[in-house]
Amino acid sequence: MYQYLKMKVIDIINQSSKTIFSFELLPPLKGNDTSKIYNTIETLLDFDPKYINITTHRDEMIYVELPDGHIEKRIVRKRPGTVAIAANIQYKYGIPVIPHVLCGGFSRSETEHVLIDLNFMGIKNVLALRGDGNKGEHVFRPDPNGHSNAYQLVEQIVNLRHGKYLELDLKNTAPMDFCIGVAGYPEKHFEAPNAETDLLYLKQKVDAGAEYIVTQMFFDNHKYYDFVKRCRAIDIQVPIIPGIKPINLKNQLTVLPKLFSIDIPKDLTTELLKCQSDDDAKLVGTEWAIYQAKDLIANKVPSLHIYTYGVSDNTRKIVKAVF
Repeated sequence: MYQYLKMKVIDIINQSSKTIFSFELLPPLKGNDTSKIYNTIETLLDFDPKYINITTHRDEMIYVELPDGHIEKRIVRKRPGTVAIAANIQYKYGIPVIPHVLCGGFSRSETEHVLIDLNFMGIKNVLALRGDGNKGEHVFRPDPNGHSNAYQLVEQIVNLRHGKYLELDLKNTAPMDFCIGVAGYPEKHFEAPNAETDLLYLKQKVDAGAEYIVTQMFFDNHKYYDFVKRCRAIDIQVPIIPGIKPINLKNQLTVLPKLFSIDIPKDLTTELLKCQSDDDAKLVGTEWAIYQAKDLIANKVPSLHIYTYGVSDNTRKIVKAVF
């Protein structure tokens, strides 16, 4: 894997003659150690993952009742350490990492500092996302000095390719040449008024400098194929990587559509409704993901990206069945 360590993801994709494999990890919860993450990676090393995505999480507001009955608002970050653990993974395993960089909860200055840290650590790939709003808020509210949309974030990262920092009076600035990925939504982002407008927002990100797209999870491959077709029709020509997630809990039948505004196909729904336990649901979800993966690979997708959410045994079964 070390031959890929300093490569950009777009080059890894373009130089591959077959579908490659990647997956996504969450940083550990505050106070937890990293052993679960390392166990997940080591479980999947046999299948030659070409890169690993590391999610980033904004601060959250929580309300705590004090002994005297008063309510105190506190700001917490439940999963800190994305930059540090990304660097550790990249050099521990020799696999390129892709930290997520968010608009939500971060100022432009904080974003620039994160990118400088990543560059110092030899990390050359990022996924630029708007991110979610604060919990309980129905409208996304950016940091007062942050970005409202992912295309603005892409523009900031592209500016750094040309040595253009926020402080315009800096002297002898060094460029930082990141490979930039962005998110796409085969079933439309839940805030977009319609699918056509959603595609225009995506094209805006690509035109700003994004080099590839990774999709939100989906369970019907035809929606991915249609999404790619619609992207090409408006001249979005960058690689479009399908992201799939194996279902592993019974309640995900209702939770996932609510959280991600996606549909669960009738056949999958029927089988999940028969399940008597989470173990049954996990088996059904794994088999469905294998079916999806085989079909996607047969149709020569550039990469197969799996959202693990910290569960590796079903991901291992999937990649073992198809790679």
